[in-house]
Amino acid sequence: MVNSSEVLGGIWRQAGLPEEALQFARLTGSEPVLPSSFAVGTAAQGTIAAAALAACELGHLRGTPRQQVGVDMLHAALESTGWFSLDGQVPPQWDEFSGLYRCADGWVRVHANFAHHRDGALRLMNLDPATATRADAERAMAAWPALDFEDAAAAAGLVVTALRRFDEWDASPQGRAVASQPLFTIERIGDAPPLALPPLREDERPLSGLRVLDLTRVLAGPVGGRALAAYGAEVMLVNSPNLPNISAIADTSRGKLSAHADLQTEEGRTALRRLVVDAHVFVQGYRPGGIEARGFGPAALASMRPGIVCVSLSAYGTKGPWASRRGFDSLVQTAMGFNHAEGEAAGDGKPRPLPMQILDEATGYLIAFGAAAALWRQQREGGSWHVQVSLAQTGQWLRSLGRVQDGLSAAKPDLKPYVETSDSGFGRLAALRHSAQLQRTPAEWVRPSMPPGSDPPRWP
Repeated sequence: MVNSSEVLGGIWRQAGLPEEALQFARLTGSEPVLPSSFAVGTAAQGTIAAAALAACELGHLRGTPRQQVGVDMLHAALESTGWFSLDGQVPPQWDEFSGLYRCADGWVRVHANFAHHRDGALRLMNLDPATATRADAERAMAAWPALDFEDAAAAAGLVVTALRRFDEWDASPQGRAVASQPLFTIERIGDAPPLALPPLREDERPLSGLRVLDLTRVLAGPVGGRALAAYGAEVMLVNSPNLPNISAIADTSRGKLSAHADLQTEEGRTALRRLVVDAHVFVQGYRPGGIEARGFGPAALASMRPGIVCVSLSAYGTKGPWASRRGFDSLVQTAMGFNHAEGEAAGDGKPRPLPMQILDEATGYLIAFGAAAALWRQQREGGSWHVQVSLAQTGQWLRSLGRVQDGLSAAKPDLKPYVETSDSGFGRLAALRHSAQLQRTPAEWVRPSMPPGSDPPRWP
């Protein structure tokens, strides 16, 4: 199994950042930290450290001294569980119809946290969403071949995957496409002079004065935007007033402005264009091609705001037959073989998920890392930049970190020492403190988490 310093170094060098900065990272703790046969703590610690260190390296380029960044593995892993409560209540993580179903020849996982996905899956099972029970769905699924249901769901625009073993995923066209791609890409997409960044004082967090547009909903994108806010960026979450959100928005909106813009309307597109011309980073998690169709693809953004850094998030990467397919962390885990492998390691053969949505969380911190690294390149070389990440590429990388001997026997640790409470627009929020400790300018969220549309779509 690779150690955390090697993991951080691999991420860092792939982005072409200065080698000497790595000596300012202090990584503590070791696997296992949560019950898993996979190196989930190493993945959390490595990506969080990369994000924080890259933010600090950009701060150094802006004229401040380098500072030590410390990340403890247990704290990083617990932060990546995404635990939170509102007014003392922990919201349910899953809809009752979400989860694994036994099929005629295997298993499928259904993601039903959004009502339209849930109702669509139930109709595909020939059930009435108004009256169906989980037991009805289980009976209906028992007659379906797993891959047939996966294909039928994909054709209907739903989010379902069949359970695969690692070897089955590796042999599939999408498995081969994902294996051929690196963990992330940072690509120059146009010419522009280095953007003039506001001056930075030594006592200011390293991303202070930078403006980030966050057009994401579930879960990796919001985590990435929240990290950038913790390091000082002015982050504005831009939601459609017509789309639902998951309850985790209360946790992931810490530190952000939160505005509405309906990109189906000219008024909404005009509002977003006004925001773009003063933004440094534009993060989006639309299905591939979705944001281009609304006039905000990377090339259009680089023309609107020369020098901008665009970050694109997808489920399955940019190549292969699934490149445009919708997906969430739990589904990608199932399709890629993690659920099968974790069940095999447990010895009972029953597929089981990883102990947190680590593909989402690690990809989120890679978004923050990629944004800061591309801004660093922009300041050095000029140009507009495009960063691309995907849950499946993060999954491929997680596999490469190796397995944890007896990892499933790890006890579940106590969250309490890592929890902080604050008032929010959703109620009294208890959630995890950020695990990256910046020695000189501590990471913090100065804005309370607020519901979508609480702020006007304009920079303060």
